[in-house]
Amino acid sequence: MRTTIRGYTLMRWLPAVAWLAVIFAFSSIPGDSLPSTTIDLTSVAHVAEYAILATLLVFAVGGRRVTIALALALLLACSLYGVTDEFHQSFVPGRTPDPIDWAMDTAGAAAAIGVLAVVRKRRP
Repeated sequence: MRTTIRGYTLMRWLPAVAWLAVIFAFSSIPGDSLPSTTIDLTSVAHVAEYAILATLLVFAVGGRRVTIALALALLLACSLYGVTDEFHQSFVPGRTPDPIDWAMDTAGAAAAIGVLAVVRKRRP
């Protein structure tokens, strides 16, 4: 049985909500437990995390076309979650909030939304 609110199937939102939980879990890992590498992959990780989030949110709203208003609303939602994610890290041992991480979060979401807008515009 599908439950809908204003035409949106709640099942479409489950992947996005689950991914929000994954991001929260990643942010809960203490700094001394994070793997150290010779290459700093944190920016790539932030871009990827939020590109996935934006993609799942586009899926959740179920729109065939990504309008400018929808793109801005989704980008704002992702960016605001990025702010809360950075704030959350201020309470995790060995982690600190970083505006550059937030910028990478927002950039990843913007890139995914832009790609999806172009792809969905070209689809018949």
